[in-house]
Amino acid sequence: MSRLLTSTTVASVIALGAAAAPAAAQENETWPQQEEAVTAEQPVPDDLHDRRVDYQGNIMVSATGLKQLDVLAGTSVIEGAALQHNLAGQIGEVLTKLPGVTATGFSPAVSRPVLRGFSGERVRVLIDGIGTIDASNTSDDHAVAIDPITAERIEVLRGPAVLLYGSQAIGGAVNVIDKRIPRRVPDEPIHIDGLTAFDSVNNQFQTGASADAPLGGGFVFHADGSWRDSGDLEVPGFIASESLRADLLAEAASREADGEIDEAAELREQAGQRGVLRNTSAESWSANAGLGFFAGDSSLGAAVGWYDTNYGVPERPGLGGEEAVSIGLKQFRVDLRGDLALGSGFFERLVTRVGYTDYSHTEFEGAEIGTVFNIDGIEARAELVQNDEGALRGSFGVQYFFRDFEAIGDEAFIAPNRNTQIGLFALQEYGTGPFEIEAAGRFEQSSVNSSPLGIERDFNAVSGALGLSYETGAGLKLGINGTRVVRAPSGEELFANGAHVATQAFEVGDPGLTQERAWGVEAYVRGNAGPAQVSFAAYRNWFDSYIFLSATGEVEDGLPVFAYLQDDARYFGLEGEVSLPFYQAEGLTLLADLRGDYIRANLAEGTPLPRIPPMSLLGAIEAQSDALDGRLEVQWFDGQDRVAPFESATGGFALANASLSWKPYRGRKNVTIMLQVDNAFDAAGRRHVSFTKDFVPLAGRNVKASARFSF
Repeated sequence: MSRLLTSTTVASVIALGAAAAPAAAQENETWPQQEEAVTAEQPVPDDLHDRRVDYQGNIMVSATGLKQLDVLAGTSVIEGAALQHNLAGQIGEVLTKLPGVTATGFSPAVSRPVLRGFSGERVRVLIDGIGTIDASNTSDDHAVAIDPITAERIEVLRGPAVLLYGSQAIGGAVNVIDKRIPRRVPDEPIHIDGLTAFDSVNNQFQTGASADAPLGGGFVFHADGSWRDSGDLEVPGFIASESLRADLLAEAASREADGEIDEAAELREQAGQRGVLRNTSAESWSANAGLGFFAGDSSLGAAVGWYDTNYGVPERPGLGGEEAVSIGLKQFRVDLRGDLALGSGFFERLVTRVGYTDYSHTEFEGAEIGTVFNIDGIEARAELVQNDEGALRGSFGVQYFFRDFEAIGDEAFIAPNRNTQIGLFALQEYGTGPFEIEAAGRFEQSSVNSSPLGIERDFNAVSGALGLSYETGAGLKLGINGTRVVRAPSGEELFANGAHVATQAFEVGDPGLTQERAWGVEAYVRGNAGPAQVSFAAYRNWFDSYIFLSATGEVEDGLPVFAYLQDDARYFGLEGEVSLPFYQAEGLTLLADLRGDYIRANLAEGTPLPRIPPMSLLGAIEAQSDALDGRLEVQWFDGQDRVAPFESATGGFALANASLSWKPYRGRKNVTIMLQVDNAFDAAGRRHVSFTKDFVPLAGRNVKASARFSF
């Protein structure tokens, strides 16, 4: 507790800039696309009632400290109709149609983003620039403490700018922008947004709504809430993969030969299960309340929130577990945000953010408590954003992070530990004519210690990035950037050692792990090529002392053993998308979309790394009109047979999807009713990056109806 109080003091010092702000001062609907312009956090006009489709991609990204800076490798944004179309219970599933993005897909209720093959400690998930401070990075069975239904938009950030959010963002960062702290003053006495949806594949009903009301004197009050309830997931074909079914049937034959008739029959029953994935029901709810104050170009706001979910964890066939495993998760969160206008000097504004969470989740075996995870954490950041000085733009900042983690119970597989980080960062851009140079740097000091084990590890990391771009007169930008990133091992990677009942694995860390270092280079082309919007990128990363979780082939306490190992590794990837309006007439536009990605990742000596996503392509035709929009798409996934030792291959598959949306009020976009069919042909598929792919297939045919409104 004393360490937490000290951390609170540090965060409070950073927050003083936010508190000083008022005293010193007395959405368009798009499908996911690449962005160029970036703004600082500031109140904007109330434009929520008439958001227009703009497939050219002129969306403003909200990453603090990046006013008018190009994110060299691009930023993808999902909001409006695209957010409604891709709505899911977990943030990872919302993003899976973006190039270079997939999800862990541990179960229908648990899915974290995977960017360019990176996950866990290499991808930061943020709420308005501050980490979620949950246990989702600890293990794939832990849900992200965010409900996407209350999000205003979701940003996927890549390139040098991710150094602003910590060295953990080697693969990128996902920033969820919600309205828990008001961002604007509504024009009307009260502004209401809502979204409701029903999915047939698991009888899921979800709804969320928010309200913003001006109180006078520059104050705005906000409240939002969500609720979701779902049953067991319907899936096509067998629950177990072909390789797992073969193992189960072979074990059944062996048991039968030994006279264990009942055990053999149970194994055969498990091998033959199909149609419904048992123990995958879930229920969740959230509530947030916030208050904002606006004075001139400055603002100050605070919010409190609660997130609560309970979900089942599907059992791996053949383990013989007697009780179904479920998880109950709760998080209390406090957020502060300040934006202080500094005038016309060298610095334009001071932007501050603070987040505090009290998090707990319990893993149940039937009605019995197995393991309890508790986290108290604080993250704070302050950024000084420069005024434009001719061709020079940029920001300087400081970031502080503290997490106190403990796992309690007979199967607590991670020793209690504390993680403290302090980071200093800077981002500068110099542009003259068609050329731009962008540089980013970060120094990070971190400490990870476990008192029960008597181990403390201290690390210093210096990371940086340098990019050069050239913009043609036709609006096409070509660029190249290089990065050098250093990441300290996490408490989970260092101190795990025991059976984890929820993942059904025995996980082993290594207290001797060293820092992970990576060189990276990326070349890209993005912008407008005639009427088409294009974005292509090729990248390569060279890792020294790469940390990864790999199956060892051993069994401990009846569970497969997974160990954190360290070796040199290499990543290579391609990703791109093209959006082309090929027909336009009065009131009607037809567009073609094509997206794809390819990743190849090995250890330095050539052995494939585990859980690397296969090549994928998405092709779509979309029709847009004033009242009706329609979209047909096919998403294809190649098989993955480049597998690590003790990892099974995954077959290829394709999903066909269709949607129709209706805006009943002509000339206004504030009500959208949508009907869609996902996986229309009930195709069977498995996500290779998932730890549970051999017994958690993807959903079958789903008919979804949703309605979104804004008044």
